[in-house]
Amino acid sequence: MYIKEIKLINFRNYEELKIDFSNNVNIIMGNNAQGKTNLIESIYLSGFGKSFRTSKENDIININKDFLFVRITFVKKNRENTIEYKIINNKKKEIKINNNSIKKISDLLGIINIVIFSPDDLKLIKNSPLERRKFIDRELSQMNNAYCKNLIEYHKILNHRNKLLKQIFFNNKLKDTLDIWNKKLVEIGIVIIIKRREFIKNLSSISNKIHKNITNNLENLSIIYEPNIKSSLSNNNKNIEIEFSELLTKNIEVDIKRGYTSIGPHRDDISFFINDIDVKKYGSQGQQRTSVLSLKLSEIELIYNETKEYPILLLDDVMSELDINRQNDLVKTLNKVQTIITTTDVNNIHINNINKSTLFKVDSGKIVKI
Repeated sequence: MYIKEIKLINFRNYEELKIDFSNNVNIIMGNNAQGKTNLIESIYLSGFGKSFRTSKENDIININKDFLFVRITFVKKNRENTIEYKIINNKKKEIKINNNSIKKISDLLGIINIVIFSPDDLKLIKNSPLERRKFIDRELSQMNNAYCKNLIEYHKILNHRNKLLKQIFFNNKLKDTLDIWNKKLVEIGIVIIIKRREFIKNLSSISNKIHKNITNNLENLSIIYEPNIKSSLSNNNKNIEIEFSELLTKNIEVDIKRGYTSIGPHRDDISFFINDIDVKKYGSQGQQRTSVLSLKLSEIELIYNETKEYPILLLDDVMSELDINRQNDLVKTLNKVQTIITTTDVNNIHINNINKSTLFKVDSGKIVKI
């Protein structure tokens, strides 16, 4: 899988851009605030239907413009495809896959597979559980469309239950209707738990192999699922159902006082251990970075195992954050995947075959091939 061409109109600081990519390594070089990350953002937008930098769609439209257009032409399973993303009059949004409009963002996920690695990802271990759940849900959603739909349904049910909890606080008679939402939450929640458990198990296995190679077999990396419902770690789904239901009932009064649901997979987390030592609490900065690097490289292999094609790898100004050894470990994957790298200085990238890469220079929303 690789991107052939991208066309932008009024996207951030790009009034109009058309660029052809190599199916190997592409390096986008330029000073800060010239549009490097904007280009990465437009590719991410095409894969996930939203930005990784803002939740406000107006932020991605060029100043004083009311129209935005992004078109990605890519090859998947030896067939050329297109994804188009439009915003008209700052409000109306339209997404097309091969000229066919889609109604839901969930229909877009998995059409083009993307792995993104940015400086913020290096903080993933120390970030909040919410960020780690977002990582899990993003990767599972692009590999498994059914998971995405179940996740959307789960959060709809969760929102209904939370609204009801707030209403019950003022009208206790409504408590009898809570059981309906409890059953729905458990039914969909179990499906999410099972998928996460399997995903994290596979993620841990692949990450550990990669981590061993990086550390010359000196360190074992384990990624541990930390579910909000402890029986989620077992393979007995009936036990999960029983515990989930019992905990929802047990915590009703607490949930009513707080106005939100305290039990369920929306409270899950993952932890990282190197040789049985908690990396978040006791790992060095180098160990934390190597763990995240192993995690990102395992994403590539997981997607390949699921789809039989390697994803597109986006490296947004991350190479300067890694030392030479970690860069080399990352670079080992570049012969497998199309890679788009942004950097302020090509000297920050210690790639042996740098001369074989396609190099672009970006300046004030203009890109030229060097």
